[in-house]
Amino acid sequence: MGFTGKINDVSDFRRKGHDRLYMLRFFRQMPHPFKTGTLRRTLVFYLLIACLFPPVLFSVYTYSSLHSILSNKIRTGIYASLKQEATGLENLLSNLDFVSKQFALDGLTAEKVSEYLNTESVTEKAEMMKDIEASLNIVNFTNPNLGLTVYYSPGQQNPILFTNLAVSGAFGVDHLPAFVRYNGADYFGPHRTQYKNSTNIVFSSMRELKTDRVDSAYIYLESNYNLFRKIMNSEWYGMKVSHYLINEQGQAIFADTGIPPFDPRQLRWEMAVSESKLFKSHYLFGYESAQGWKLVTAVDQSIFNHEINAWFQRIGLLFVGSSALAIFIAMLIWRKVYGSLRKVNKEIVKMTGDREAPVSYTQIEEFDQLLGNFQVMKTTVNELIHEVGRNERMKSQLETEKLLSQINPHFLHNTLNTVQWLARSNGQEDIDRIVTLLVQVLHYNMGKPGLIVTVRDEIEALQKYIELQSIRYEGELDFRIDVDPRTNHIPIPRFLLQPLVENAIYHGKNEDHGVIRITIRQTEQAKMRVEVVDNGPGMDESTLARLLGAGDGTPVLGGMGIGLNYVRRLLDRYYGNGDLLRISSAPGQGTVLSVEIPAAIEDGRMGYH
Repeated sequence: MGFTGKINDVSDFRRKGHDRLYMLRFFRQMPHPFKTGTLRRTLVFYLLIACLFPPVLFSVYTYSSLHSILSNKIRTGIYASLKQEATGLENLLSNLDFVSKQFALDGLTAEKVSEYLNTESVTEKAEMMKDIEASLNIVNFTNPNLGLTVYYSPGQQNPILFTNLAVSGAFGVDHLPAFVRYNGADYFGPHRTQYKNSTNIVFSSMRELKTDRVDSAYIYLESNYNLFRKIMNSEWYGMKVSHYLINEQGQAIFADTGIPPFDPRQLRWEMAVSESKLFKSHYLFGYESAQGWKLVTAVDQSIFNHEINAWFQRIGLLFVGSSALAIFIAMLIWRKVYGSLRKVNKEIVKMTGDREAPVSYTQIEEFDQLLGNFQVMKTTVNELIHEVGRNERMKSQLETEKLLSQINPHFLHNTLNTVQWLARSNGQEDIDRIVTLLVQVLHYNMGKPGLIVTVRDEIEALQKYIELQSIRYEGELDFRIDVDPRTNHIPIPRFLLQPLVENAIYHGKNEDHGVIRITIRQTEQAKMRVEVVDNGPGMDESTLARLLGAGDGTPVLGGMGIGLNYVRRLLDRYYGNGDLLRISSAPGQGTVLSVEIPAAIEDGRMGYH
């Protein structure tokens, strides 16, 4: 039993190993959508670009636009709220200024207080005290933004003369934070009220009374107990902000409850009016009052960008959704395309074993068209195979015909010389002249003088060619050659000028009388300019492209069977740039062909074949 069990264990192990190898081979053979260098990878990649490029472009454009719009909107809102707060604070100080003047400088109450301080009669003081307290109550009743009101004389045994509310035992102004001096009064704050039964934050002012006494007396006023909190309120902004007040000495005071986001002693007014306005991850916004104080609002950078970040997150979700959709569509298309490609591949493999069998189609138009062409190819291949068998039997006969068809290049010259001799014998001078010119042109063009010639040699050969053309066109063309003598010995590639003149003849003939000008000049920087100008009908851009062989790759031929593409090859061969040939033409304005080349050819290119 034990031995049999071991055999079974070995069999199970081998079977499992075989299954693992089969699964590994299966996964390796599975088509992978992102395999490098495959149609699948290319298809997925391009579909991702097609699906993601529009939202990415839209996102970048809208982000750059909306970021500026939202930032300006938030900044404008903050500045508007900041100005509203500052205006409320200015009104508060102006109200304190107005009331303190009533109590200290003019009015019935100020006179009564002055009389009270100057009289010694207890009875009169009692009567005056009632009148003064009644006046205080009336003024406080008619000014709801006014809080604690105190007539204060530090030199008296009891410094608190009159008050509308109970004051704390530590009443005084020495410990209060100085804010600003404005219109003859001193302003303090923000600080805790000196009203005995409150802990609210207020602003206060103190103005000296006009009296004849030696001891000074002052009127001390506080803002309403909750007015400051109404003015300094983050609800104006729609976001959490922190307030800092800067007094006329440039010292900053944190104006909110709680812990400040940064130490007020680090704050300077210049930070709020700089271009960056960013300090310790907070945006600073400032308002400078004509009363001599400044208000700075600090907004956390994350809170400031909250709306922008929320919009960016929505764009990110759109981007992720577009990516998922693009991948899903790419996979669907890939499965469809891959299945068809497998059928095409199957037909190709099947061709090696059974060439005669017809192909099976995929029911997809594009692939069926490919398979149809493949079927035509199979038929053609079968016919070619049969044709090759036939041609092999005729090979010896074809070789014989090939040998017979080879003609000695000198045969053409010998034949022309014979024609020339017959013309001279019969007195045909015109024919003799034409054949002589033709022989000379052919001799030059077939390369007898060498690959590199001088300008003088090229002009002499060109003149023979022009004489031939003049005989052909019987005075319809007028050739004018203007060569700078300094260029006669400059080396140029052989057969450079004739194709340019051929183009002027065949593409620039005028219906009336054609004029072709050939100009060669030496220019600055050791260069030479060749220009061929005709007064023909000109040509459009498509004709120019065809003339240069830019259409189907086949150069347009001229009279000697060589077009301008040959000139470009010469320029590229000997000067390294085929674009040195320039063509300027327009319908009805003739054509200008120009070449500007160096006056010398590099040694390394002289024998370049």
